[in-house]
Amino acid sequence: MTGKFIIIAGARPNFMKIAPVIKEIEARNKSNHILIHTGQHYNKEMSKVFFTDLGIPQPKINLEVGSMSDTDQRARIMERLGPVFKEEKPDLVIVVGDVNSTIAAAMTACECHIPVAHVEAGLRSFDMTMPEELNRILTDRLSRFLFVTEESGILNLRREGIEDDRIFFVGNVMIDNLLSQLPLIEKASIGIPEVPFLLVTLHRPSNVDTEDKLRVLIDTFKDISKHVVLVFPIHPRTLKNLRRFDIEAGEEISVPNLIEKKKPGIYLLPPLGYHKFMKLVKNSNGIITDSGGIQEETTILKIPCFTIRENTERPVTIEMGTNTLIGSDMTLLKRTVGDILNGKCKPGEVPPLWDGKTAERIVDILEEKL
Repeated sequence: MTGKFIIIAGARPNFMKIAPVIKEIEARNKSNHILIHTGQHYNKEMSKVFFTDLGIPQPKINLEVGSMSDTDQRARIMERLGPVFKEEKPDLVIVVGDVNSTIAAAMTACECHIPVAHVEAGLRSFDMTMPEELNRILTDRLSRFLFVTEESGILNLRREGIEDDRIFFVGNVMIDNLLSQLPLIEKASIGIPEVPFLLVTLHRPSNVDTEDKLRVLIDTFKDISKHVVLVFPIHPRTLKNLRRFDIEAGEEISVPNLIEKKKPGIYLLPPLGYHKFMKLVKNSNGIITDSGGIQEETTILKIPCFTIRENTERPVTIEMGTNTLIGSDMTLLKRTVGDILNGKCKPGEVPPLWDGKTAERIVDILEEKL
């Protein structure tokens, strides 16, 4: 696989997806690749620490875009990527996931007549109010190579008129990364509560940007925390809105103090690096989340997952995995959490090709086709 590749990452979910691909390319030592960080996530714990944790080489270029509206962010990324693409003249641009960096890089590459490979293609929530859904659809339309994580993605792409010779069912690079990182996750320096606990993550605008919705969620968490420890690493967006709406969500603690918490309650942590966070996931009794990737990771780890969204672009985590879609039904959330605390867990299976070899299959295909 000769030639020059540019690999784009911009936000926390991207880093776990590019890591296996970069490692596989470097292992074969047949291409010149350049990693570009758009700077979409600029908080140290949301970005820089992940390069260290995952063994990813430092980016050759950081566009340092920072936070702004979705439209402005996409435009700023395109403005700064264009000259880079024209100077470097890559043979392929690899994008991952569904963040603003993904679609901005795909559009810029197409304008420069550079083929695009999209890792994690074909996922659909069918909810056009989500910025990620627009990003997914447009990126897939523009990409030459569509690397699909689950069989629903193949069906979605075919329904949209995508030709079969662009679609490749390869598995899930998030799982490649998780399986390869398990030894380091086990060694992560974070104490685990000595009692049953649930992990909470919350960051989507639909959940945290409206005061009424955020208050309902926090009140529900407080009800649940009367019976069990809730560990809640706070996303910067969520923390900002808790303060803006003057909502008291729990006791703020430092990571070293976590192991001491045995009394039911909500314990707020700062954002965590990958290994520390995944050690909490692996040792928890369940996850309450609105994240996408966690739905996949909990399926592999056989951890119950309760997704506070009206839809999911990862239906295999419900059909085969350990995920339950809660929507806005807080009564359902309380009941299902009660079930797992009473030992009633949803059994889960490993989806097809989630075997830790996805990056190998991706690079095999690129070697053959390019």
